[in-house]
Amino acid sequence: MKTLVLYKTSSGFTRKYAEWIAEELSADIFDVAKFDANKLDDYDNVVYGGSLHAVGIIGVKFITKNLDRLKGKKLAVFATGASPVREEVIREVRDKNFTQEQQKYIRFFYLRGGFDINKLKFIDKLLMTLFKWVIQRKKELTPDEKGMLEAYKKPVDYTRKENVQEIVSYIKS
Repeated sequence: MKTLVLYKTSSGFTRKYAEWIAEELSADIFDVAKFDANKLDDYDNVVYGGSLHAVGIIGVKFITKNLDRLKGKKLAVFATGASPVREEVIREVRDKNFTQEQQKYIRFFYLRGGFDINKLKFIDKLLMTLFKWVIQRKKELTPDEKGMLEAYKKPVDYTRKENVQEIVSYIKS
């Protein structure tokens, strides 16, 4: 069975996970921007990973737009973000990005990535700086907000190779 891993990343955390998954599955791997959708027919399994912007998975429209040609394949989508892995985060991201109908064909995973403002493009840096100001103006901060403010000072990387095992097991099953 031939497997494809596609990804789109903002700061490298998603690419790192995609590379680990491709290695574990002996899969072909491509940045989604460099992949021709007509080649989807060559694969039995497809894994897509995208980093989060707010709760939107970047580049995931490639999957939803091509879902009809992916329905007969084992399909996994993962998102990476700085938030800890919690059921409410997973549910919010999944439900924001996929309709109930699409969820019948897509197995969704959330992997904690990291945050490094220095790796972001100018517009993303600007938006994240605005977000930082919003957090700083709050009187009481949640533990997640405190952690996020610390990450502006010192980049954080929560990626761990073992985090891909659930995706790998799903594709192999």
